[in-house]
Amino acid sequence: MSIDEYGGGQRPQADVLVVTTNDVPGYEVKQVIGEVFGLTVRSRHLGSQIGAGLKSMVGGELKGLTKTLVETRNQAMERLVEQAKARGANAVLMFRFDVTEAADVGTEVCAYGTAAVIAPRA
Repeated sequence: MSIDEYGGGQRPQADVLVVTTNDVPGYEVKQVIGEVFGLTVRSRHLGSQIGAGLKSMVGGELKGLTKTLVETRNQAMERLVEQAKARGANAVLMFRFDVTEAADVGTEVCAYGTAAVIAPRA
């Protein structure tokens, strides 16, 4: 399986740069806007949960669950970028994900970071 098959690579966001670092080489932070986040909660239907349970007994990747988590992660990141753009940012610094189980009914994924305005160094 390739990384792209599961959406492992970051989608290009020409108007908002998202990085896990505190700064961007060659750029300076002109303004820190503040925390932004994108949140989503997803559940799987009963049939897929039963299938995943059976697969987990014999071992191997749970491809259906992997696909759902990637879709959930991408949706959380898209919401983060939308919030950053709405607040006037062109970058999100210190980007992270937080994943938790939500009351045994689904998986909560929160993408978060610091919205900022950055510009190339003169």
